[in-house]
Amino acid sequence: MSARLQRTFSPVDGSLVATRELADGAAIERALAGATRAQAAWSATALDERRAVVRAMVDAIVPEADAIALELAMQMGRPVRDGPKEIRGGFAERALAMAELAPAALADLDVGGAPGSRRVIRRMPVGVVLVLAPWNYPFLTAVNAVVPALLAGNAVLLKHSDQTPLVPERMLEAFQRAGLPEGVLQVLHMSHAAVADVIADERVGYVHFTGSVEGGRAVKRAAAERFIGVGLELGGKDPAYVRADADLERAVAGLVDGAMFNAGQSCCGVERIYVHRDLFDAFVEGYVELTRAYRLGDPRDPDTTLGPMVRTANAELAREHVRAAVARGAVPLIDPKDFPAAADGTPYLAPQVLINVRQSMRVMQEETFGPVVGILPVDGDEEAVKLMNDSRYGLTASIWTRDLEAAARLGGRLQTGTCYANRCDVLDPLLPWTGVKDSGHGVSLSQLGFDPFTRPMAFLLTA
Repeated sequence: MSARLQRTFSPVDGSLVATRELADGAAIERALAGATRAQAAWSATALDERRAVVRAMVDAIVPEADAIALELAMQMGRPVRDGPKEIRGGFAERALAMAELAPAALADLDVGGAPGSRRVIRRMPVGVVLVLAPWNYPFLTAVNAVVPALLAGNAVLLKHSDQTPLVPERMLEAFQRAGLPEGVLQVLHMSHAAVADVIADERVGYVHFTGSVEGGRAVKRAAAERFIGVGLELGGKDPAYVRADADLERAVAGLVDGAMFNAGQSCCGVERIYVHRDLFDAFVEGYVELTRAYRLGDPRDPDTTLGPMVRTANAELAREHVRAAVARGAVPLIDPKDFPAAADGTPYLAPQVLINVRQSMRVMQEETFGPVVGILPVDGDEEAVKLMNDSRYGLTASIWTRDLEAAARLGGRLQTGTCYANRCDVLDPLLPWTGVKDSGHGVSLSQLGFDPFTRPMAFLLTA
């Protein structure tokens, strides 16, 4: 295979989905130069016009949700029954929410002054923003950065995972139909070495990366010689705690979905569950029963509720986590034979529920990123909080209880970016999305989500 070509193969059947030419030095130079020129004019465009473009982009892409769902199924394996939700739900909701928040978030801050003078803080665009987006939720993760960056007056270079090359092209087409000026948003298919070169270029003012911890470290290294901002949305090993007073049926349903949706391939998916001993047996029984109701198969089949993982290698890592746990005494409660499509050496992985797990096991410490969950009994709040914090990750955590005051009190002790009560694995665009520890740093969404894409400029105006 030519080093200049990027080929994407489907986890569904191994077929070739797309072939793209990787950008060479000349193409990257054209993109950077074009972005710099376009940004100057775009930043001078009225904010209301920028907001109108974003709304028109949403109107352009939402009718394509069903077609996009099929493309996503072939690129990364998500069932077609779930694919449209990413467009009609999260993508549209987040884009429109950011458009609504923009006037307040980007407004000048007048801090007063003596008679005849003014002191003003203005939020200026950083210039050209490089957005590096992953494959697991390729539209949702991209919109978190692309839309606020554009609304703030920046130009954007968008590079997606080589597993989802059609996604940025879809986004660009929708923005073009919405009237976005040429050069303000550009799509680049690049090698890792080329990405590092772009990060090092003085015309890039900010980098937003969503992906693995190792990928985040690589981005930080590439930016180490420059004084620019870097936003990192990285991995998770997100815990849940089911208190003795929880609504059992609600907790079971929510946490099965939180662990199994998208074949567990979510940075904020639930991978560890701590259940009060009084509820443990009943919770596990209900959890296993509901998990067994999933149908693993071809994601193009509308009856499929669990598709293949994105690559065989990813499925093998999840299998290894299960094998290692079982070797140390964990008990698997799901028989893979109950899922006929599951097969070793393929991306088709049966879901798995493990009990008799220990906190030190890989499956309770390392990111599995698959439809696998470990469930551990606890004696109460103190033990649960201690175990939930026993992780190098800190993206989200959920507490399942009828006592919301207790949830808020316990949540304040958790080392996490988001604390949920009686829900999980969801983003509210009016709240900041952020992580601690190895889950990254920086913020997206909410009114705070504009800050990374702007720099403060002070005005002291005296008559």
